[in-house]
Amino acid sequence: MSSVKAYAAQSETSGVHPHDIERRALRPDDVAIEIDYCGVCHTDIHFAENDWGGTMYPVVPGHEIIGRVTAVGDQVSKHRVGDQVGVGCIVDSCRSCEPCQRGLEQYCDAGMVSTYNGIDRHDQSVTYGGYSEAVVVHQDFVLQIPDKLSPAAAAPILCAGITTYSPLRHFGVKAGDQVGVIGMGGLGHMGVKFAKAMGAEVTIFTRSESKRAEAKAQGADHVIISTDPAQMKAARSRFHYLLDTVPVQHDLNPYLNCLKVDGVHIIVGLMEPVDPPLMAGALVRKRRVLAGSLIGGIPETQEVLDFCAEHGIECDVEMLDIQNINEAYARMKKGDVKYRFVIDMQSLKAA
Repeated sequence: MSSVKAYAAQSETSGVHPHDIERRALRPDDVAIEIDYCGVCHTDIHFAENDWGGTMYPVVPGHEIIGRVTAVGDQVSKHRVGDQVGVGCIVDSCRSCEPCQRGLEQYCDAGMVSTYNGIDRHDQSVTYGGYSEAVVVHQDFVLQIPDKLSPAAAAPILCAGITTYSPLRHFGVKAGDQVGVIGMGGLGHMGVKFAKAMGAEVTIFTRSESKRAEAKAQGADHVIISTDPAQMKAARSRFHYLLDTVPVQHDLNPYLNCLKVDGVHIIVGLMEPVDPPLMAGALVRKRRVLAGSLIGGIPETQEVLDFCAEHGIECDVEMLDIQNINEAYARMKKGDVKYRFVIDMQSLKAA
């Protein structure tokens, strides 16, 4: 065991502040990582403030981790000291169920072990995330970061990137498809980049006319103002896929009508009950599909990192000292970030 500096929330209202934690001694198949950067996900806020219930305090958020390998267990074969690596949302799973055997550890029948606020399968300890100096992770859940990627900009690919890449890949987006991306935040802007790289014609749905130029700058071919009934009517039966990145309750019905026959509306951001209720006729009459998708497994997360390196895709980030994390949370709640915060962990090491 070793003590490392971290930032943790102690209660729903405490905010996130300095807190020392213990990292386990290396097991034979473990990798020790010194953390250089950690992305800030809206999920971090939900857990810090117990929005979904079940937070185990103290909680150390952070599941978009980039760092360097400092030590490996004697059975480690996949990583070497000095490697630039990443750790995303998952640090363990049962490895034996059908989803795990298919490389879909996020759907593990026994439940994946989350990078933070999870329960370690070996010793039942609570997992702590990347708002810390270092982390120890089983080699199978450590990812190689391609040299072509900027380490800081690569961090959000481990969550925002894989969350949007996985459904586009799974449902088979291809050249010439019409893809609509609902929402223009951290997830949405990555969805645009991936769909464009896959050859699709991409449209952003946004509530604000003021975001039209911003959406175009991200590479969107078209922009639809979702609050304009005329624009929404003109979009009916136009899209093969809709990637819905909005993380709060919103009316899905107008968007369903924008799908072609056999079109798919994919939810990646909404965790609350759907309100207002769905008009089932919009699905039945056009054989449309309403689907959901959760992050991605380890093989696919490595795939998206390599895809980003090949296509020159990075997340747009704003760098942050960890001492300012609570201010960053407040700004995120107001949508005041383009498009993801990333913590420079040197700020913690220097404190």
